Amino acid sequence: MSRSVCASLTLVSLLSLPSAGLTAPEASRYATQGRCAGYPRIALTAPRGWCVGLVADARDGLQMPRRLIEVAPDRFWITDMGSWEPRRGRLLELKPAGLPGDTGRIQVLARGLDRPHGLVKGPGGSVYIGEAGNVWRTPTAALAREEILKDLPSDGAHPLKELAFGRKGRLYINMGSASDACRDNQQQQALPCPETTGDRPRAAVYEAVLAGPDHRLQTLRPFATGLRNSLGLALTRDATGASERLWQAENSVDYSDAGAPAEELNELERGAHYGWPYCVSDATGRQVVARGYEKRARCALPAHRPPLQAWPAHVAPLQLLAVPPAPAGQPGQPWSGRLLAVWHGYRAQGHRIVAWRIGADGRPTGARENIVSGWLAMPGLRPQGNPAGITVDSRGRLWIVEDRNRTVLLVAPEDPKPAGR
Repeated sequence: MSRSVCASLTLVSLLSLPSAGLTAPEASRYATQGRCAGYPRIALTAPRGWCVGLVADARDGLQMPRRLIEVAPDRFWITDMGSWEPRRGRLLELKPAGLPGDTGRIQVLARGLDRPHGLVKGPGGSVYIGEAGNVWRTPTAALAREEILKDLPSDGAHPLKELAFGRKGRLYINMGSASDACRDNQQQQALPCPETTGDRPRAAVYEAVLAGPDHRLQTLRPFATGLRNSLGLALTRDATGASERLWQAENSVDYSDAGAPAEELNELERGAHYGWPYCVSDATGRQVVARGYEKRARCALPAHRPPLQAWPAHVAPLQLLAVPPAPAGQPGQPWSGRLLAVWHGYRAQGHRIVAWRIGADGRPTGARENIVSGWLAMPGLRPQGNPAGITVDSRGRLWIVEDRNRTVLLVAPEDPKPAGR
């Protein structure tokens, strides 16, 4: 990271503070001191002038939160998987006033959901929820489940459904691969991989077209293939608003190597193939033949598309979020006009929120910026971070959920210091 970017960040550090007054609630294992937007402040690295507060944790009933959105001011919905076991998930509503553990801050809207993950606002004001095997929607005033897609593949290694809306009622959906690298029970890797063939391939991003006054499903078909697990999907527009680009964050094959293969940021184009399981990327973004397909596969255009960016191996991107620029004449936030990525991975390059400025053409550009980092485990201070999802609220603040730590965090402006101090 460049020196200028480093200089723009400040460590919200408690290391230099005296131990008196520190608390470490067992539910979250974060030590806290002081306040951030009225919540207990925790020791993470945030942009200069911003702090991180602990809004909710296991004391509020969180079990495995993966996504959150603001459905109205001071009303947030959360998909909580519960665990990786089927039918343990819930849809929650958080009203964040108060402190962690206060009674009644989280309401259970629906139980028994099958590994709910995707959570987006759609046309007509409904919220769309992606379970492992289906997608449904509901108005926000009162829960009323309406099935949109059902009988989706829910088995194998990557059953979760990520959702992203484009223009004209186009809903993009992750259909992750059933395996890591297309190995069968005898550890053989077929070419072509059977997961990628047929009318309904796995390892793909699908496009569902919704139309009419009731936004009814018209078509569902593969949009792009060769994508192992697309848990990050986002759309950006150019400066004129005339063109739209679809971005995918690729969780690549699980080599045991610490530095390979690279994770990827791909710009998706209709009908294109992005390499899985035959090709992976090296640290420079060059596609190379994946292990098990040596001398059998070719990794070059036009057969397979290379990524726009190669990311460090094993950072495990779990979400992309495109944040519009601030309105003309108004001050922006550190994430305004940027494409944010949630890196969930446990290795040194992971557990952080990163961003790139979105250029006039709608593509991410420039140096990578760390938005929230410093999540290394330190006993008595904080656990290792595992951010899973983010959103920006109507006041421009950044909200984060951690799945294994079972928290909701808020990145908010620091309180101004009293005059004369």
